[in-house]
Amino acid sequence: MPSAAKPPAVPAPPQAPNRVEVWSTSQRQRPAGASSPRFEQTDMTLQPMPLSAMQLVSEDPIRVVHTRRAVCDGGGGPLGHPKIFINLDKPGPKPCGYSGIRFEQAPHHGHDAH
Repeated sequence: MPSAAKPPAVPAPPQAPNRVEVWSTSQRQRPAGASSPRFEQTDMTLQPMPLSAMQLVSEDPIRVVHTRRAVCDGGGGPLGHPKIFINLDKPGPKPCGYSGIRFEQAPHHGHDAH
């Protein structure tokens, strides 16, 4: 008796519409349709697919400060996070560990005469 061939696997859609590649070593692909009660829809366009926060943060402009350290509280209020200080002594942008907002020290073009 011939064995029944399995239907070809449908590739899983990306995690978010604005970020296709994985951003964590522990990240798993979205389940394919009909793989669990939550994903019983076979039309994955009908499933929720929020935007990737990682991509949105990377598109946020770098905040240039004129001091050796930046202060970030995530915007304050109920949507913020504890205030932290970010050392900017080394060149290049440095992200906030909570919100991912990037800060960079303004370039220095010499010293004043006084």
